[in-house]
Amino acid sequence: MMIFGPAVDVRPLFPRERRAMLDLLTALGPAEWAMPTVCPGWDVHDVVGHVLNDYMRRLSGGRDGYGGAVFADDETLPSYLARTNDEFVRASRQLSPQLMIELLDHLGPRLDALWATRDLQAPADLNVSWASTDVDSPAWLDIGREYTEFWVHQQQVRDAVSVPGATEPDLMAPVLDIFARGLPHALRTHDRPEGSTAHLEVLGPAGGRWAVIRQDGRWRMAPPQGEPDARVSMDQDTFWRLATRGITVDQARQRSTMSGDAELTAAITTLLAVVA
Repeated sequence: MMIFGPAVDVRPLFPRERRAMLDLLTALGPAEWAMPTVCPGWDVHDVVGHVLNDYMRRLSGGRDGYGGAVFADDETLPSYLARTNDEFVRASRQLSPQLMIELLDHLGPRLDALWATRDLQAPADLNVSWASTDVDSPAWLDIGREYTEFWVHQQQVRDAVSVPGATEPDLMAPVLDIFARGLPHALRTHDRPEGSTAHLEVLGPAGGRWAVIRQDGRWRMAPPQGEPDARVSMDQDTFWRLATRGITVDQARQRSTMSGDAELTAAITTLLAVVA
């Protein structure tokens, strides 16, 4: 069931995003590694440890078939991820910044090689729960989700140490595009007549326009056309921070222009592209 729109192949971008991250980290001094980030309780060192955890987790599961940590009794996915992420970050505080840089540099190409083996239209290794909970994700969406994860954490480090970068349109635009695939899920509780549409416009060099349409009792991605029932416009910096809760929903709405169906515009501006 194609509700997610056309495929996005981000695989060629992983080495470039990683090079930008490694160049950034190599230039940091000890005080900068200890700077707090937007992630509660995590400094720059912790965020890098979390990225290293992502590399290791995806290689262990996707390449090696290793199940990893098991769910505790009655543990939800968000609480499981919060617990296991925190456990790894705490352990990674034993690692030097130089060693973490070397591990990312070593493991990155192995992760690239794993993605290269995947049929983009085949079922994902891990479903993207913020895009749908009742339709299996395609591999391209799962891989795209991982790219957004790495890019966003790089931006969080850059924010913490006041070093902008990695926002060239060819690196940033796919992040926004993948995040926009969360629109059908964001609107899922709002029943509307067949053919109803809503548009999201993201302004800036990396931005674009996305639309959803109500078809066969659910929202689906569709090409933007005509006059929508609801429209939201915001700049690219606001959108990625909204989608990852780097800013609040209220802050995002203050920075947005909205028109049409108020329930739909409210739902669009609560789009969340992380597990929470």
